[in-house]
Amino acid sequence: MTRRISVCFLPLLLVSTIGVAPAGAHGLHEGDRLDIPESAPDAGDVRWLAGDHHIHSRYSTSYDTDKDPPEPKVGGDAIYPIPMNALMARKFGLSWMVATDHGGPNHSKVNHDRAYPELLLSRELVPDVVQFFGMELNSPAADHSSIIIPAGSDEADRLQELELAFDAREAWPEDPARNTEPKMLEALRAAQKQSKKPVVIAHHPSRSATGMGEYGMTTPRELRSWNDTAPDIAVGMEGAPGHQASGEGGQASEAYARYFGTSQIMRGAYTKFPTMGGFDQMTARLGGFWDSMLGEGRRWWITANSDSHIHWSEGGMDYWPGEYSKTYVHARKAPQEILEAIRAGKAFVTTGDLVSGVEILNGKTPVELGGTIEAKRGETLHLTIRFRDPDGNNAKGQNPTVRRVDLIRGTVTGKAGNPDQDRNPTARIESRFTADDWRKDGEWVTIETELPPIEGNAYIRLRGTNTSEAEPAPDTPGEDVWSDLWFYTNPVFIVTR
Repeated sequence: MTRRISVCFLPLLLVSTIGVAPAGAHGLHEGDRLDIPESAPDAGDVRWLAGDHHIHSRYSTSYDTDKDPPEPKVGGDAIYPIPMNALMARKFGLSWMVATDHGGPNHSKVNHDRAYPELLLSRELVPDVVQFFGMELNSPAADHSSIIIPAGSDEADRLQELELAFDAREAWPEDPARNTEPKMLEALRAAQKQSKKPVVIAHHPSRSATGMGEYGMTTPRELRSWNDTAPDIAVGMEGAPGHQASGEGGQASEAYARYFGTSQIMRGAYTKFPTMGGFDQMTARLGGFWDSMLGEGRRWWITANSDSHIHWSEGGMDYWPGEYSKTYVHARKAPQEILEAIRAGKAFVTTGDLVSGVEILNGKTPVELGGTIEAKRGETLHLTIRFRDPDGNNAKGQNPTVRRVDLIRGTVTGKAGNPDQDRNPTARIESRFTADDWRKDGEWVTIETELPPIEGNAYIRLRGTNTSEAEPAPDTPGEDVWSDLWFYTNPVFIVTR
């Protein structure tokens, strides 16, 4: 059974249930209707499920520093209740999301005592969106990262244990000893000891970089250390960061300029060195850091998300969850299966709803993204690549079309001797495909191709765009993000025998 709630009554619903009204219409219009099922749907079959693992609510607080200890101010950094985020996630086609609030002194109590009860309520109000409890960790000695907690009756306690002990800004008075690389590795070891292991994903890893390969708060050495310490927990990074609406409309641009003190409105709030096609340089640079990790055989995945704090139409820099960026995982719609799909790299990412499904077949055998193909040395692989180019408008009211797909191939040579390495010279474009190379059946596009004889361990990954750019170009101030869309898949490894 499903209740239908008119949008004009949505603020009243939120007031009556959590005691706060949203700041405005939030992208919905009078007369719009939202379906809120009264019971969770069946998990169903394995399918592509869109989601977002980096979303802030009003419990990402600011602080009254005149108090000692500083007093958290709800709604001071992000403004929406968690159910509001869930409703908007649902509106823009998401099946799962993670509440990832961040804070400062004593914020672990805010998360545990205030954000978590609101998440429980949100699960009741919007049961058809699978909602995880997590946080954006102030990562010791690095930039932020998601901690995604497996669902369970003690999930709030498991998160509090990690935030209380390891968030770099949790202690008051401030404790510099918490903001060190050994502390981050200690946090990962503590996470490994939990009965249900969380997932950790590095956020906007190059946002503080000052140039190509000139990294800031997060470095290749650190990410390798994370992955070495907890390879089944520290599994990846944001390929496409949030804050992609920073140049959208006058209000977002003005807010950005006030916050950063510049009129150079950059995607992702990357103020020192730009994103490339909306993607972080660690992902977008062909043969760069991501390829160096894959060339070691590391299971190191990418994601995309909103980093939603305040929607651009209300003076923020953000799109709603799912409005612009999506991470698709291949799983049944059940919490544990979604989380394990993230952990295993069964995922691709897209912006602007460029695609909504991707498949790779080895001959007639489907191959999971993040998985492996076993091949004989010297064997030629016959691959079928399929992607779904949805016939419908995205949130911008546009129907983008995939113009080109790249098949990228690299050699797996083993662990690098230099932990600072951020290049893989073996990574290359194996094949480029355009409409002349594929056939279309409704929304699905099929490409048939062969990989030359396999001489050793390797990996392949896919990348596609609606642009004519041979490689994603550095983004320019105030550009139209909707005309510069890309999708990336996680890799498939080829193991020879």
